Amino acid sequence: MKHPSFVLLYVDHPLHSATFYHDLLGTAPVEVSPTFALFVLESGLRLGLWARETVMPVTSETRSSSFELAWPVETHAEVDATAKDWASRGIPILQTPTQMDFGYTMTASDPDGHRVRVFCPT
Repeated sequence: MKHPSFVLLYVDHPLHSATFYHDLLGTAPVEVSPTFALFVLESGLRLGLWARETVMPVTSETRSSSFELAWPVETHAEVDATAKDWASRGIPILQTPTQMDFGYTMTASDPDGHRVRVFCPT
């Protein structure tokens, strides 16, 4: 079996979430509809934003914050700069830059409560 190449997030409003990720990633989605948006990232990973109410089979989850997208960076300064940039855009910061056992990190939240993390590995 090949390795996974898609990450699908169940979202309340795909168009709103697509705007959030367009701004965050600096790249436009390659597909947009009222119920789905798709980004193709430089790594080849595809990030899909699927309207929660149209997911099949139906999910019992009403909202989830147990998912996290993470971006490694090279320096602590990049973590600090990202936290400052995201806060200035009104993105909720869940964890200000801090040292943890795996590295220097910060965490924010997308519009649906999914976590987005930036970290400089130890």
